[in-house]
Parts: sequence; C-alpha cells; structure tokens
Amino acid sequence: VLRKGSKAGNLQDGCTDLIPCEDSGTLCIQACSPSFHGETSFVCEDRTWRMFTDACANLDVQSLFQRISKREPLPSSEGHVAGGHFPFVRPGKPTHGKPGDGAKYFGADDRGKSNCQADFSCIIPDILSSPAIPGNIADIVELLKMISLMLSENVNRGKMQSYSKIANHILNSSIISNWAFVKDRNASSTLLDSVNLFAGKLLLRNGSEHIQEHFISTKGFSIHRNASGKSFDFSMELNQTNNVSGRVVIPEEELQKLPKASKAISIAFPTLGAIIEASRPDPVSVNGMVLSVSLPEELQHILLTFEKVNKLESVGAQCVGWHSTERRWDNKACQMKSDNISSVVCMCKHRHRTFRSFSILMSPTLLRNAVLDYITCVGLGLSIFSLILCLTIEMAVWHHVTKTEITYMRHFCLVNIATSLLIADILFIMAAVVHNTALNYRLCVAATFFLHLFYLALFFWMFTLGLLILYGLLLVFFKITRSAFIVMAFIIGYGCPLVISILTVAITEPKNGYLRSGACWLNWYETKALLAFAVPALSIVAVNLAVVVVVVVKTPRPSIGESCKSRDLSNMIRVSKNVALLTPLLGLTWGFGLATVVDSHSLAFHVTFALLNAFQGFFILLFGTLLDRKTREALRKNCLSSKRECSVAKA
Repeated sequence: VLRKGSKAGNLQDGCTDLIPCEDSGTLCIQACSPSFHGETSFVCEDRTWRMFTDACANLDVQSLFQRISKREPLPSSEGHVAGGHFPFVRPGKPTHGKPGDGAKYFGADDRGKSNCQADFSCIIPDILSSPAIPGNIADIVELLKMISLMLSENVNRGKMQSYSKIANHILNSSIISNWAFVKDRNASSTLLDSVNLFAGKLLLRNGSEHIQEHFISTKGFSIHRNASGKSFDFSMELNQTNNVSGRVVIPEEELQKLPKASKAISIAFPTLGAIIEASRPDPVSVNGMVLSVSLPEELQHILLTFEKVNKLESVGAQCVGWHSTERRWDNKACQMKSDNISSVVCMCKHRHRTFRSFSILMSPTLLRNAVLDYITCVGLGLSIFSLILCLTIEMAVWHHVTKTEITYMRHFCLVNIATSLLIADILFIMAAVVHNTALNYRLCVAATFFLHLFYLALFFWMFTLGLLILYGLLLVFFKITRSAFIVMAFIIGYGCPLVISILTVAITEPKNGYLRSGACWLNWYETKALLAFAVPALSIVAVNLAVVVVVVVKTPRPSIGESCKSRDLSNMIRVSKNVALLTPLLGLTWGFGLATVVDSHSLAFHVTFALLNAFQGFFILLFGTLLDRKTREALRKNCLSSKRECSVAKA
C-alpha cells in the first residue's frame, strides 16, 4: 500500500506508481496517514517506486508497557532498556484498522488494573485488534523485549499465556511476508531471544506446564537425575493446510549429571524459520520448526527430531543452532544422527550464552570447509614469513639500493606496502580469534576498523608507487626533495585510508550496519559498507594498470650521451615492472573477493580468493625484492663482505 502524506524527507516527491522515478537507488520518504505514527520509505528500482520500509503503526508501546508495570512496579522494573526499535516491510495491502479501536480497554476499572499486574491480560485486546503490519510488528517485538528484560520475575501461567498470545499475533503464517520490511532486520532474532528469556523463568505447577497457541507452544517439566529420560513432543499448525511436528529428548546419561531436581523448558515455533528467512538479507531455507530449550547448566547435549516441511528426496538437510550473539545459523552447534525422507534427528550442544534454539536447513551450501581453512592457515603463515623476510632484506640492502632519488622512493614505497600487508595479516588472525570466541562486539568493530585501514593502505601505497612512475616519466624537469616526497607519500598512503575508514565506521555503526553477520569484516547486505574498501581498491588497480600502459607508450629509447637520463629511465622501468607485476595480482585477488560477494555460494570463487589473498606477501617478496637485479647484487655484496670479515677474523 502506498500511503499518501506530506513528504518527510528531502529526497523525492510523489512516491507513487503513477509517477516514475529517475535515478535507481534514490529514496523517497512519506509520512503516514493521520491515523498512524511513523513514516514509509520507497526506493527507486527500474524507474518505479517500490516500498522499502514501513514504520507506520497505531500501537502506543510505552502506554501498553506502563499499563502492566505502572501501578506496582516489580523489583526488576528499575532496569534500563538499551536502544530502541527500528521498525522493515513488504509491499502489500494490510488493513490498518482504526486507531481508536483499542482505546476502550485503557479505561478499565481498578480491579482490571490489579489483574493486569498479575497476568498482563488487560493489554491483549489492544494488541489483537491491531493489524500485524510491519510497524506494529516492530513495536510488539519491542514490547516483548521490554517485558522480558524488566518484568520476567515470577512468570506464572497467566503471564506466559498473555505473552504467548502477544507473540502469536506476529508469528501468524498469514503475515510472514510483512516481516521482510520491518526496518530492523534483526527483529526476528530479538523476538526469539526475548521469548527464550521470558519462558526460561516460567514457574511450573505440579511439576509440568503446557501453554499452546497456534504458532507458539511452550512446555515445561521438572527433571531429576533418577529419571530415565525426558522428551517434549510438539505437533503444530504450519499454515491452513499443513501441520509440522518436532521432538526434544534429554538423554538419560545427561540427566545423571544433575546435582538436584531442576526444570526444563522447550518452545516450538512452526513459522519462525520462514520469518527469519523473510527478514534477513542472506536468507537460508529452514525446512522445519524452530525448537528452543532452556536447561540447567549441567546439561550439554540434547536430541532433537524435526519433521521436514519439504519432503522431496532431492532436498538435503543440515542440523543447525541459532548463534544468539552473531545472529546466524551455525552448523557447528549440531551433528546429524539420522536423515530420512520425512524427518531428521540431530544431536545438539546446548550452550546457555550461545546456542539455545535449533532447526534444520534445506540444501545448504557449506563454504566453511577444511580446504578453505587449510589454505588460509598455510597461506597466511607463508605470507607473514615472506613479508618479514622482505623487510629484513630491505633493511640489509637499504644503503646500497637507495643511492638515487627514484630508487629511494621506490624502496620507501615497497617497505610501506610490505608493512601494511604484514599488519593487515596479523589483524586478520586477531579478527578471526575475536569472532570465533565471541569476546566482545567492540573488539570486533576495532579489529574491522584497523583491518580496513591497513588493507586500504596497501592499495594506496601501490597508488603512490604508480604516481612515482608518472612523476619520473612526465615531470622530467621537476625535481622533488625526499622530505617533500615522504610527506606526500604518508598523506596518500595512510591519510586517505584513515579518512575513509573513519567515515565508514562513523556513518554505518550508528545504524548497526558496520559489521557483517558472522564475521569481523565490513557489512554488505544492509549498508554496503564493503564498498568503502572495494571501490578505492579496484579503482587504484585500474589506475595503476593505466600507468603501466603510459609507461609502455611514453618510454623512449636512450640515445648516445644520455647516460644519466638513461640511468633514471632504467630505474623508472624497474619500478614500472614491479607495478606491472603486483597490480594485476592484487587486482585479481580482490576481483575474486568481489565475486564472492556477488555469488556467495560459489566454492570455486572462495577457494581462488583464499589462495590469492593468502599468498600476497609471497608475491611482494618475489616480485618486489627477489627478482630485482640491484637488490640481488646488494645481497651478494653483503654476503661477500661477510665472508671476508669471517676470513679476517679466523686469520
């Protein structure tokens, strides 16, 4: 639905199908109709305005929350809720309803207010009467989050029933498509975390509890070490024509680990997998219900049985756990025990801070495999060793190979290229460690920032080397001093990357769009932050290739009596050879890196990129140092002089 209203942004007017747009990617923002608060945004695609986000809502979340917490605040209500919601939506025609429809419930009597504290029931009519449009979905997710964080003490059956009814309203199979446009793409993950947190505090009556809604079911049992095993069985409606089932089993050997009687809670979501798939930029197909478990710390392993939604023989399956910190499916959380045409049995690790929710994926493309890991480890080790050797050689021959201005500038650039890549390689390892151990989000941001900075520095120092060639060829009569060159080189080599890196994090991080999901590296899907690396890097590769062409065209043949000029010219040609060899290699490397973004499921692209990227340090050592004739001559002289010194010492 395209809602008319006053323009809320300064981008474009008339966001309707009747008025074509001009520039692809242009945003248009309009206010909602008077009955709603928020705004709707549209993006220009193929000269047509298409809805991008819809934050229009008619729920007052703060009033609803005050209604259930205001009169007698619970002890935990003094906590602080960080952040806010950022409502995301699909073009459709949801019925918005009337904003006043639920107002009659706010005027309940004092008895109703007291009951609301006990079971939250007074806000149910307001929520159920509101349309499950994207803006309201975002608001309801935020409400459930606040309840889980601040009102999760003494969760009785009444509170869990009300909580389930609220969650069920936005888990309905008929409104899954609306989740694709909720502004916060992590809203489905926030909902899952909130439900897990709240249900985990459920108090059990007589040793068990069962609360059933159409699209969310919660079961709880008392467990103890003398039990023979415990299971939770679910059979729920997926849509109007299909049901889907799942089972959670706590093995007897796990129960033996319990020091005392405890409880186990399990929650089943038949539609949440499809919701996560609809709301994420890198969707994977979930082929069963999502099962969450809350267990005592002593229990580590559980068996889960998932009925497949798609039962075709050609459809494979993979057991996965939802990584709550990184908000992605992780295949390392589970192992497949059996797989047949109708169901899958998984053995999963229950980690309280990481994996609490599990499912199966349909025909996944596994790109995290042993081949890539092996290539990366071996290549990075060789690259770091090569760069250290390169810098050591440069130190040893520095005075022999920097006698002219041109050679000094060339080796100065080469040393900084090697240094930038060496630091980047070390940071790459640190970023992997930070990511794999989930140490800290800020550490991941810091690692990504410096990784971005030094990878960019690598290319900008290559660019400086290209400018050096143009200086030697085109500005023959203009001489630059070493001090002036060093200043300009540092401004280009480190100053430009620093500015780009700072701007990237400053623009994208406030929107939670700096990091990509599942890695300490620049985001692509939400904010295209990766372009802040790809565009400068590939542009520099193109410029340096053009410089090589200029060298070929402009290089004259030396004539008699031009020995000094010929010497400078030969130095320039040596520099050009380095650029001609290194630029295509670096460009080819990151060209395949860009290809992995365009086609993230191609194993060939990933392997090729890993190979080329891992051996960049070796390329710099080989083409920048070992194949340089003057560097080899200087090394030979050093070796000869060392032998003479040894001979004199022995004599």
